[in-house]
Amino acid sequence: MLLKNNFHLSYCSNIHSGTNWEVTFDGLKNNLPKVKDAFSPDAPFGVGLRLSNLASEQLGVEEELDTFKSWLYENGFYVFTMNGFPYGNFHGQPVKDEVHAPDWTSLERLKYTLRLFDQLSVLLPEGVEGGISTSPVSYKHWHKGDAEVKKVLERGAANIAKAALRLFQIENETGKHMHLDLEPEPDGLLENTQEVLSFYRNYLVPAAVATFGQAGIFELEAEKLVKKYINICYDVCHFALAFEEPKHTFQQLANAGIKIGKIQISAALRIIQDNRNLQEIWDSLKAFDEPTYLHQVTEMVNGNVKTYSDLPEILSQQKDFAELRAHFHVPIFLAHFGLLYSTQDQIVATLEFLKQHPNLTKHLEIETYTWEVLPAAMKIPIVDSIVRELNWAKMHIQ
Repeated sequence: MLLKNNFHLSYCSNIHSGTNWEVTFDGLKNNLPKVKDAFSPDAPFGVGLRLSNLASEQLGVEEELDTFKSWLYENGFYVFTMNGFPYGNFHGQPVKDEVHAPDWTSLERLKYTLRLFDQLSVLLPEGVEGGISTSPVSYKHWHKGDAEVKKVLERGAANIAKAALRLFQIENETGKHMHLDLEPEPDGLLENTQEVLSFYRNYLVPAAVATFGQAGIFELEAEKLVKKYINICYDVCHFALAFEEPKHTFQQLANAGIKIGKIQISAALRIIQDNRNLQEIWDSLKAFDEPTYLHQVTEMVNGNVKTYSDLPEILSQQKDFAELRAHFHVPIFLAHFGLLYSTQDQIVATLEFLKQHPNLTKHLEIETYTWEVLPAAMKIPIVDSIVRELNWAKMHIQ
């Protein structure tokens, strides 16, 4: 939905199963019209589209894609953003760290992402910019030692620079501006503001100078172009887990000329120590330990963020703490539930900053993908949940 200041607001369709194109399209047809009727009955509704690699291959760029485009138009939908982070299956089986595979060192990741951009360039309405969010280069625990990490960042930057060059070419050919949005998260090779700044400065800009140089574009212009086409997906949950305030991150990135391509509106679990109910708090947290997704836990210790790789690690220790934050996307309209809390305050702060700086980004995508694995007491019908989140976000951005 297009809000004032030309903000496009939607939810990410990774909520729905999408093993292949048939399943993906069925999920869209079964849910999008109901959401639109409840939230945006009289205006076009934007879609945050998620396609697995298999679904993208099956959709292609010819007749099937034209059929989908016609369905969107006839039913009052348009696609402005896509989620290109999960490459494979995202529901019904353990995903965990495989959500990062293949990473940006691989040609498979590059080919998948460029195919998504080819498809988005067809679906994107005239005059609307498009974006695709993607992984933070790779998963930290797959690589040992600084030398290996450096090689991974170099190879990842080289492939990301190739994507930037292709986006430059597409815009010259079609007039459509699209950007790739790197999404930092806990235990990704990019997980906080300083790591993003270091990656651009030490890896991505040098890679872009080399890649764009082959096309006759050099130095300062190459840096300008790579920052135009490679942006950041600011997932509120993820930066809350880094214990970073939105204003701090936005100002630091702006100072470096790095743009925000998309804000993913999401809330993390927040666990605050209360000695009167400590065992009940741990028992409440256990209800969120499920086998499908990674649920990293972070803690601020002596001014530094300590990360536990998944919920079982912290649950097995039940250590003393002042505050923990867990990577479990909980409904954004809940500030607390029982003895647990959410980082909803970080969403409010993000949207307040956006209202004051409306050119920060135009893409807003709610990303609560965990409805299937929430504790039973928190589950309500999926369409009702989506609409409630959309209305909550709209209220705080208008």
